[in-house]
Amino acid sequence: MPIWPSSSATVELARLFRDTAQQETEHAFAHFRLLHPELVVADPTRLSPEQKQAILSRCLELAIEGETYEFTTMYPEFAAQARQERDRSAEAEFHAQVAESQDHAAIFRKAASTFGLLVPIEQHHAERYGVALEALQGGGQLGEVGEALGGMWICRICSMIYDPAQGDPDSGLAPGTPFEAIPADWICPICGTSKANFIPYKQPKLVSG
Repeated sequence: MPIWPSSSATVELARLFRDTAQQETEHAFAHFRLLHPELVVADPTRLSPEQKQAILSRCLELAIEGETYEFTTMYPEFAAQARQERDRSAEAEFHAQVAESQDHAAIFRKAASTFGLLVPIEQHHAERYGVALEALQGGGQLGEVGEALGGMWICRICSMIYDPAQGDPDSGLAPGTPFEAIPADWICPICGTSKANFIPYKQPKLVSG
C-alpha cells in the first residue's frame, strides 16, 4: 500500500493548507482590527496627506515596538530557555541515554546560538524603522553611514550580522576572525546562504533630502 497520497489527494491537501492559511490570515487581520481600531480605514482614498502620514507613523511605531521586544526580551528569553532545557536534558538522561542527551544538548546549544544571532538582527530592524519614522516626519531620508562598522558584515538575505569580535564558533570561526579570513564555503548560520551574499554592515542614518 503506497504511503504517498495519490495525485487527487495531494491536490486536496494543498487546497486544505491554502484555505487554512487564508483563514488564519483573516484571523490575524481581525485581531489587528480589534487591537488597533485607529488604523482601520474604510476608504483610503478619502484620507488627507496628514492622515496618511499619521497612519504610516503609527505603523512604524508598532514595528519598532515589535522589533525592540524581540531583541530585548523574546529572543534573549528563548536563548536562556534553550540553555536551561539543554542542562536539564543532560542531567536527567546522563546515565540511561548518554548519546541521546548529547544530541539534545547539541540541538539546544544550536537553538541558543541561533536566538543569540537574532538579537542584533532585530535591533538592526528597529533602528532602520526608527530612522524611517524620522524621515517620514520630515527629517530627511533613510540612508546609511559612510563607513562600515567595526569590520562587521551583513547578510543580504536574512540580515544576519557577522561580528568578527564574536566569530562563529559553531562553524569553527574563533572570536577575532575577520570576515576576509572566512573560507569561501562558509554559509550564513541563519539562512544558509553563501559568504558572497554578505556586504559591509553600515548603520542606518538619517540623511538630508
